[in-house]
Amino acid sequence: MSAEAAKKLVTPTPQKEIDRVKEWINTEDYKEKNFARTSLVINPAHACQPLGAQMVATAFEGSLPFVHGSQGCASYFRSTFSRHYREPAAATCDAMTEDGAVFGGQNNLFEGLENAYALYKPKMMPVYTTCMPEVIGDDLTAFIKNAKQKGHIPEELPAPYANTPSFNGTHIHGYDAMLRSILQNLTEGQSVEGKCTGKLNIIPGFDGNVGNLREYKRICDLMDIPYTMLADASDIFDSGCDGEYKLYAGGTKLEDAAESINGKATIALQKYSTANTMKFIDAEYTGAKEVLPMPFGVKKTDELILKLAELFDKEVPEELKAERARAVDAMTDAHQYLHGKKFAVFGDPDYVIGIISFLLEMGAHPYHVLVSRATKKVKKELEALLETSPYGEGCTVYVNKDLWHMRSLLVTDPVDGMIGDTHGKWAARDAGIPLFRIGFPIIDRVNLHRSPVVGYQGAVNMLTMIANKFLDIKDETCEDQWFEMMR
Repeated sequence: MSAEAAKKLVTPTPQKEIDRVKEWINTEDYKEKNFARTSLVINPAHACQPLGAQMVATAFEGSLPFVHGSQGCASYFRSTFSRHYREPAAATCDAMTEDGAVFGGQNNLFEGLENAYALYKPKMMPVYTTCMPEVIGDDLTAFIKNAKQKGHIPEELPAPYANTPSFNGTHIHGYDAMLRSILQNLTEGQSVEGKCTGKLNIIPGFDGNVGNLREYKRICDLMDIPYTMLADASDIFDSGCDGEYKLYAGGTKLEDAAESINGKATIALQKYSTANTMKFIDAEYTGAKEVLPMPFGVKKTDELILKLAELFDKEVPEELKAERARAVDAMTDAHQYLHGKKFAVFGDPDYVIGIISFLLEMGAHPYHVLVSRATKKVKKELEALLETSPYGEGCTVYVNKDLWHMRSLLVTDPVDGMIGDTHGKWAARDAGIPLFRIGFPIIDRVNLHRSPVVGYQGAVNMLTMIANKFLDIKDETCEDQWFEMMR
């Protein structure tokens, strides 16, 4: 057979038909059919539960995440984090295969836990599941209890566990389940009546931006508020290069997490990725409890800082007041480059709420808003936020839709820009608009995860990125007579 014949398609498609379909998928007729589909997901704007569980399992001192499931699943989670952060993502698994699917994975778990503890000497091994053990009904409660009774791991080793089926929920639900399990495990028996550590427990939620975590800590330091971050992945996923690899680089100290139950106050900064964790905290923790929106833009940052000042009887420091003034000045200087522009926004509910808040402050329109797995409650909250501003008029919220749905929206009802993670780049390219990369994962650009998008400085960072890109486009596309020094 010739090389030419080997390349020949079994059923060749005429170029005329290819061109016809390329045009058709940009029409209202195709959009209607696209939105009518119910049994297929194309390019979803979320990851699976165990990936979220690994995020939080990584974020404690000396913690080794342990995947109860197949080796391929563990590789997917690790590679996603490594591509986003450009850092190693340590985790191990018990490598279930066909025999585990038939007979159950207890023996895999025993051997995996024993080997991992012997080799890596972790202080904690959080265990979470993938599809296979969930489908066959593996009982983690019994398995881990048996592993300790049989001596595969020490009785005193914390081994919190969470059921995180990949076929249900998203990465934010896995994060929530694992965080609740870890806190429940570490705080057991630690509550002391009348005791108060005087510290703030700050829960960032699922956030792939280590710059955000550091911004929260910096604000607390400026306000002289002692804190424990639950859970802190900033040093783990943004470690320095000093020639020595550290398997356990940073993370929330286990003793601090155990003492968090006696804290003065607990604040969660993501409502939807901490829902079950906060139910546990409401029932078991002492002190005040608050759930605040992510502090995107000036107003939401004001809310966080004023709440911290109220809870800890602190004055807002002059440095933060000056930062706020600089942010307002920057927004005033550059508002004309965003004012009136339309944006498509997608991502996790908490991130999307924050991005919408920022855009409304800038006089921009969050025109197409998409959350790929969400409840009616999420949709109502997003719509209520849009109704607070005249710039939200005419904007539409879509839940339980994917990025192929978003593509139909972009080509039939165009916008000026798109905000979300790397997965939006195909739709943005087809629509001929810029993608502003905010969220998780960002695997086709570097260092964006180090630049905060929360707080006053985060507002300046977002504004600078978006406005300058629009100015770049103007310079790159304008005719010579309009290629000017001043923009």
